[in-house]
Amino acid sequence: MDLKAIIQAVDQIADEKGIDPKNVIGAIENSLAAAYRREYLDRGANVRAELDQKTGEVRFFRIKEVVDETTVRMEEDDEFPQGEEKVEEKQSEEGENEEGRLPRYNEERHILLEEAKKEKKDVQLGDEITTQLPAQTDFGRIAAQNAKQVILQNLREAERESISDEFKNKEGAVISGVIQRFERGNVYIDLGRTSAVMFANESIPGEHYRVGDRYRFYILAVQKEFKGPGTGIVLSRSHPDFVGELFAMEIPEIADGVVEIKAIVREPGSRTKIAVNSNMEEIDPVGSCVGQRGTRIMAISNELGQEKIDVVEWSEDMEELVANALSPAKIRSVEVNNNQEAKVLVADDQLSLAIGRGGQNVRLAAKLTNLKIDVRSQARPDEELEGGVADVEDETSEEGDENIPQEDPKEEIKKEEKPTSAKNGEKDVDKKRIDK
Repeated sequence: MDLKAIIQAVDQIADEKGIDPKNVIGAIENSLAAAYRREYLDRGANVRAELDQKTGEVRFFRIKEVVDETTVRMEEDDEFPQGEEKVEEKQSEEGENEEGRLPRYNEERHILLEEAKKEKKDVQLGDEITTQLPAQTDFGRIAAQNAKQVILQNLREAERESISDEFKNKEGAVISGVIQRFERGNVYIDLGRTSAVMFANESIPGEHYRVGDRYRFYILAVQKEFKGPGTGIVLSRSHPDFVGELFAMEIPEIADGVVEIKAIVREPGSRTKIAVNSNMEEIDPVGSCVGQRGTRIMAISNELGQEKIDVVEWSEDMEELVANALSPAKIRSVEVNNNQEAKVLVADDQLSLAIGRGGQNVRLAAKLTNLKIDVRSQARPDEELEGGVADVEDETSEEGDENIPQEDPKEEIKKEEKPTSAKNGEKDVDKKRIDK
């Protein structure tokens, strides 16, 4: 075994996989220890290997824990009823005994305190006695295959940890990826070093994806892979914060903090309302977001599949905020009661704009202002209009099920992946997102 050649390959592997070279060395040492144990010792022995990166030499050590009668069970084999001995022994070796039972003494892993003191006088219970083993570099075929598997497993684990650490800091950011494949209604995206998953309820309803197309995605969650490669990073295109991040990318005033996003509500694939505020009097927040001839807002709308975006000016005055939130309708009067309900009067020719198709405009305005809004005709103020009343709790859309139920991705990833139809209900979508 040419260990010097292996050491030379460590840096190359580390660079290719983006992992620490120490992790690669650790994987090699673990594999050599496993091969040594299988070839020359009992399988229960605890062996450690140390690879000298300068000389290429490897040293092997047997590790034994110092124990006595108070820390292990000194039992004979014939104490167990027939048929129970092997089970109990296995449980003892793995440290998984039933509650209250000490692990069973194993001479391959344990050394009694009296014997340990002969080697080291000041040894204490729980210490480890290390004994150097004869150097070996010639391993059988099976041992070598096992060593190879240990190396690959350790490298895969180190690579997963490296990717998780890298993307953990990017949670809540926007990333670009290429559609890779479709499986059970979910979309898998190639991010370069790794792949990610966008569950069916995180895609934009009505948006059609093709393999090879590049899109932007919102990094919703990063966690340890649960079920196969590509399930550790959860992406979304329907989350309201995705719109906020796109605004920060396209609009310098928002990126610089001059213009601030105060609230976002969204019915993915259909319409978004975003309230913005300027921290400088001379800066128009709405004009900054819309851009000259609407170029800025059009770029964001195109990224969202032509989703309509209403940019309104934020106000601490609730009556003014409600009037702005019902844009593009022109409001005649707003009366807010106890910061819980707003009664709005509009001209007859503005009713359709104020209420919106299927009550969408007033519904989004209610969520944006966190108020119950009742839109009525100025000519008939006592008459309640169909679709003119919207509450924060009201999640029902008459547009044709434009929303999909939004579940916590960290719970979703632990479930059996099942296809989710864009036609299945819509409750709990925006309420969870607003609360967040």
